[in-house]
Amino acid sequence: MSGHIKEIFGSAINTIGTIQAAIGSTPSFHLSKETNYHLRLVGNVLQGTGSALSADGQGTISLEKLGDEIQAIGNSTVITSLVLYKWSNTPTEQKLIIAGNWLQALGSFIGLTDEFFDSTAVGRIENIVGGLLQGIGNSLQAISGTEQLKGISNQQSLGTIGSWIQATGAAISLIGQVKEELEEIALNINE
Repeated sequence: MSGHIKEIFGSAINTIGTIQAAIGSTPSFHLSKETNYHLRLVGNVLQGTGSALSADGQGTISLEKLGDEIQAIGNSTVITSLVLYKWSNTPTEQKLIIAGNWLQALGSFIGLTDEFFDSTAVGRIENIVGGLLQGIGNSLQAISGTEQLKGISNQQSLGTIGSWIQATGAAISLIGQVKEELEEIALNINE
C-alpha cells in the first residue's frame, strides 16, 4: 500500500472512529451502558489505528508524522483505561482518559502546524481547520473529565460537545487529506 493510500485510509478510519466514539459519549441517544462502552472502545481503537496508519504513510519525518504518533499514543492511553477499568469510573481511570485526551489534542495541534510547511497548498485550509477542531474537541473532553474528577456536576455535556467537535474536525481533515494526497500523487511527491 502506498504512503498516499495509507494516509487517506488512516484518515478515513480515524474519522469513523471519532464519530463512533462521539455516539458512545452522547447520553441523549439513550443507548445502554454496555453499548456506549463498546462504541467508545472501538471508536478509540479505530482512531488510534487510523493515526498510526497516517503516520506510517508519511514519506518523511515531519510535524504531521509526530502529531499522528502522539494522537495514536493518546488513543492507546484511553483504550488502556477503558479495557482495565471498563466503566468503574475510578479516579485512576478518569485520569488516564484525561491524559489520553490531552495527548490527542497535543498531537492535533502539532500535526496542523505541518500544513504551513507543506509544498502543496491543496487541502491545506481543511487540514488546518480540521486539526484545530480536533485539538479543541479533545481539549474540551479533557477539561470535562477534569471537572468531573473534581466533582463538578453537569460537565458531561462539555465532553459530549468536545466529542462532536473532534468528529467534525476529523471529517474536515479527511476531506483535506484526500485533496492533499491526490495533489501529491499528481506531482509525484510524498510528504
